[in-house]
Amino acid sequence: MRGLKIMLVAGEASGDLHGSHLAKEILRQRPTTRLFGMGGALMKEAGVRLLFNPTAISTLGFLEAIRSAQVLRRVLLRFSEIVDRQQPQAVVLIDFPGFNMRFAEILKRKGIPCIYYFSPSVWAWGRGRAEKVAETATKVISIFPFEYDVYKEAGADVEYVGHPLVDIVPPPVATVVARENLGLSLDQPVIALLPGSRRQEIRALLPTMLRSVRLLEEDIPGIQAIVAIAHDTVKEDVQHIIQSSDSNAKLVQGRTYEALSGSDLALVANGTANLEAALLGIPQVSIYKASSSTYYIAKLIVKIPRVSLPNIVTGREVIPELLQNDATPANIREQLFKIWQPDERARIKADYEEMRRLLGESGAVRRAARIVLNVAVGKSQGQAKDEFLRDRSATADQERAEQDID
Repeated sequence: MRGLKIMLVAGEASGDLHGSHLAKEILRQRPTTRLFGMGGALMKEAGVRLLFNPTAISTLGFLEAIRSAQVLRRVLLRFSEIVDRQQPQAVVLIDFPGFNMRFAEILKRKGIPCIYYFSPSVWAWGRGRAEKVAETATKVISIFPFEYDVYKEAGADVEYVGHPLVDIVPPPVATVVARENLGLSLDQPVIALLPGSRRQEIRALLPTMLRSVRLLEEDIPGIQAIVAIAHDTVKEDVQHIIQSSDSNAKLVQGRTYEALSGSDLALVANGTANLEAALLGIPQVSIYKASSSTYYIAKLIVKIPRVSLPNIVTGREVIPELLQNDATPANIREQLFKIWQPDERARIKADYEEMRRLLGESGAVRRAARIVLNVAVGKSQGQAKDEFLRDRSATADQERAEQDID
């Protein structure tokens, strides 16, 4: 059988991370597979031929996204043409719902199997979104058990695999080793600052984070700050903010897990990084700020009382979360000092253990890759059957034509 062609589509740093691990596992299980699509540097390194890298322009927000909407619309049209030419056996959509849900409608019309991986957060946005996904998706790969239930009720063909971060996040490096590797003092406490992956959120959050640390120094003298970013696309912005804030914070890129391993506390932009810090056992405060318009619209639409993933998974407040106007340096300092206390640190770490159990067994990426390949192989076999029937029909026509000549 010819090699499979599978398209992977991710639009942000977290999607690039998960897409890269999925790509590696697909190629491990079926090395002849040809992978192409949209993503970032990690997916490219994993063997995906990139047609477009949107990570530099990705935005968060309802009104903010308009700035790049025209670019994404052009990419959507271009991808529609590419799908027509390449005829992939499957397309995997990874997060990035503003783009991917529209692309899924195109794929549905073209008869191309569409698999959602890190599908739209229906547990936050309501049943209506689950029903839209169910209409277009050949398969939904669920990473949360409560997500599985919502999609199942909406009529989607959904399979639960567990959360890939259980496999992706490595065991923590010894604190002493991590601090030595990062050039940090072994004798003073450390706080890791994770301001996100988008320029927009970094500019909104990092100055507040740095001011919070300055206040915290009054409570925890000598505390060291380390700012961890995933990609160098935002490095210049981060360096400028640190310098403008007259901060001594150290900046590291591509070493987030090591930075967390060497830290006593973390101050984290709400998102995937909350789970990463939790899996490494680091007490943290989650914060977020968006534009007033975005926050107002989100408040009207989002259906859940908590927004940080450790709290969502466990169904209670495991870590403090401060949003919008509550995310002030004074409030952040108060919460950081609270979780610095031994009893509170012990409580958080115990809750992390429960969260880890609720995220499912290891092997999520392996199970997800198997589902993708099963869908793709099924489509490929159908294509091969169609080709065989067309060839047989053509041969029969030719034989009849020869008989007529005779």
